[in-house]
Amino acid sequence: MDFGITIKPDISIDRILRLTQQAESSGFSYAWIFDSHVIWKEPFPLLTLMASGTRTIRLGTCVTNPAVRDVTVSSSLFATLNLASHGRMELGIGRGDSSRRVLGKKPTTLETLEEFVRVFRNLNAGKTVDLDGVPTRFPWSSGEVPRVWVAGYGPKALRTAGRIGDGVILQFADPDLVEWCLGFVREGAKEAGRDFRKVEVMAAAPVWPSDDLETARDHVRWFPALVSNHVMDLVSKYKPEELPPALTSYVKNRGKYDYHHHCEVGSDNADFVSDEVVDRFCVLGSADDHRKKLDRLRKAGVTQFNIYLMCGDEEQTLEVYKHKIIPHYRH
Repeated sequence: MDFGITIKPDISIDRILRLTQQAESSGFSYAWIFDSHVIWKEPFPLLTLMASGTRTIRLGTCVTNPAVRDVTVSSSLFATLNLASHGRMELGIGRGDSSRRVLGKKPTTLETLEEFVRVFRNLNAGKTVDLDGVPTRFPWSSGEVPRVWVAGYGPKALRTAGRIGDGVILQFADPDLVEWCLGFVREGAKEAGRDFRKVEVMAAAPVWPSDDLETARDHVRWFPALVSNHVMDLVSKYKPEELPPALTSYVKNRGKYDYHHHCEVGSDNADFVSDEVVDRFCVLGSADDHRKKLDRLRKAGVTQFNIYLMCGDEEQTLEVYKHKIIPHYRH
């Protein structure tokens, strides 16, 4: 199993670079960054700096969306960064949550996402694409296409990930829910005539290595609140029997969500989240507890565990994983 980190770009630029470099030297294979350009810093200049300060770690968005930038702009950004990073870029993409909703707009459709990915791949490959009747091509592209990771929760989005994604992004560390999701990814891969075993599976969640579970929960409770935005979207589209209660039941008492306090430790966005949900969605406890949970995730099909590195004590978390967790998965 590979390991990655995701950085929320609300910290200093210098610290973003230091954390990326520390992750690389600690054995992490991926460094991702959120894309929500209104509430946080624009990610692409940061990815440029992250690329220039590292040598091996793979870099990407977790996640961008098809609507905030024109597809030719996003494709050009990644093609340029792929040249700068010597082929280390990865595209994480979803329908759009905070970057859309903070502007009063809804997420895009899966059809829009799928068309974006098609154009993105062709432009990065150096192919000519017909855009509104205009032949469009990047003559300077390296021709190397970044791998595409599709984020999703509901059956339709997960089938889409199975049809078109090199990987799927699942935002929780609940092995049972991971298995439920992968059933739909498998269906999508089968529909497209693809080998499901070649689809990478990312579980993304915050962690807190400590025996003090009360403190640990306080630092990560914001995460199930983040997930609740997607769950509320699912509840509005699917019949109750089509979704697992383990995913939907905890949002019944959810209040209003303030995106200006998105992913914020101690935010009252998370007041409705119970300890039981925190324990299922996140990875908490001693180093041994972390290894046991990660072993369950790996058994469920996870190929990359991505730490949402935004709970406090980020440097110490990387040290714990460097010495006590990652070596367990390197033999």
